[in-house]
Amino acid sequence: MKKINLEEKFSLFNDHWSPKVLGEMNGQHVKIAKVKGEFVWHDHADEEELFLIIKGTLKLVFEKETVVLNEGEILIIPRGVPHKPIADEEVWLLLFEPTTTKHTGDVQTPLTQTQQQNI
Repeated sequence: MKKINLEEKFSLFNDHWSPKVLGEMNGQHVKIAKVKGEFVWHDHADEEELFLIIKGTLKLVFEKETVVLNEGEILIIPRGVPHKPIADEEVWLLLFEPTTTKHTGDVQTPLTQTQQQNI
């Protein structure tokens, strides 16, 4: 077994909106990402998604509300719920999602990542 130091892992990359896989457990990927600016509206029809804020403040915009997450806060987005993440300043995220989850669901944009990079 090898422990994972999040600070060390976040220091290995600078790109935004490109999650990195830390590991896998029970059919779930454990990922980290740095995000800044606006992402795209998307949903995951068959999977829930968990966001844990490590650093910064993330806005998750939904059709009828906006949820603001601060450091140490978690939000689980139910399957099929359209959302748009927005980060005014750089945010560090920890994500838990099924290994089958597509980065932007069925939406294809220049930000869509099709490869999963392990870090």
